[in-house]
Amino acid sequence: MNIATEPHIKGKPVDEQSKKRPIKMLRWSIIVGLGLVLIVGAFVGFEAFRAKMIKQFFAGNKPPPVAVNVVEAKSEVIPNLLTAVGDLAAVHQVNVTSDVNGRITNILFTSGSSVKAGTPLVQLFDGPEQGDLANYKAQSTMAELSLDRAKQLAARQFGAQVTVDQAQSQYDQAQAGIAKTQALISQKLVRAPFDGELGVRKVEVGQYLTAGTQIVSLTDLSNLFLNFTVTEKDSGTLKVGQTVRIKVDAFPDRAFEGKITTIEPQISTDTRNIRVQATIANPEKILKPGMFASTTVVLPDKPPVITVPETAVDYTLYGDSVFLIEEKKAEDGKTGLVAARTFVQTGNRIDGRAEILKGLKAGDRVVALGQLKLQSGAAVTISTNPTPPIPAQPPRY
Repeated sequence: MNIATEPHIKGKPVDEQSKKRPIKMLRWSIIVGLGLVLIVGAFVGFEAFRAKMIKQFFAGNKPPPVAVNVVEAKSEVIPNLLTAVGDLAAVHQVNVTSDVNGRITNILFTSGSSVKAGTPLVQLFDGPEQGDLANYKAQSTMAELSLDRAKQLAARQFGAQVTVDQAQSQYDQAQAGIAKTQALISQKLVRAPFDGELGVRKVEVGQYLTAGTQIVSLTDLSNLFLNFTVTEKDSGTLKVGQTVRIKVDAFPDRAFEGKITTIEPQISTDTRNIRVQATIANPEKILKPGMFASTTVVLPDKPPVITVPETAVDYTLYGDSVFLIEEKKAEDGKTGLVAARTFVQTGNRIDGRAEILKGLKAGDRVVALGQLKLQSGAAVTISTNPTPPIPAQPPRY
């Protein structure tokens, strides 16, 4: 049967339909390709547009300049100081004791009082010695009378010279007995050996006192010794007569001055330190022996150096640095200030100022306060607020 010749069967031949299919597939492929091209182009265009807008946003939204306090680096003479730790000791200090044994009959001082040299402090029982003294005085009187008579008789040729010699010997013996007894009596009266301040009394009336027992301490506070040590390296800079300043915890707001009076001639082989002693005047008697003292020796001045406030230096493990204020021209032609981190080499720090050995010159402007808000190259403005005192002192309550 031939389908094409049958009248009741409709349609086209199979070979004609197969010819139209490749044309439709090509059309759809072109449409899909164009769609993909449009999608990719739109995506690429969007990314380019977004990047451009972000760049414009950040370009037009720069952070405002940071307000900072600025100071100039100065060329000045820094005091040449040598620091150490020491302790105070009394020039004259003793525990008053008795030379002999005896019972205390009278205490003649008050604890904590000031006394002069020779002031009686304690009286021991001296009755037997007083009796011996009276006996020797009587013997001396009799011996003196006998000596006078013997001399008169010998002068008239009525007496022998040997009689004069014997009378002289008896008189001298009596005088020696008097002197010895008076010395024993003086030992029973304990006196202050020098001017000073008495401590706490450690004896009572009626107490039997043995030789060497402490009665009271006596300290001369008019002058004190300051003992401290320095290293072998620093020993060559010290000389007798140099000024020494000290501070003690009891009076943190005051400084006391003295002079070096002794430098130990030998260096310790154990510590390689040398012992130094200074004398500190103490007219107010407020310094006490045994106090711990922060010691500063004033050495001859060094040549001028560059200094900045200590707060301007940023101390880190990577090195010390400061923020140097520089002028920089922007893209619009305007000149502004920027902070550039500059590494420096620091030296000593004295009275709130740091010595700069390398990295700065006199007149350079550096940031004194506000470094925590800065990065190198950040725009800054100079604050009109006054710079706080350096070093800043915390309030006292």
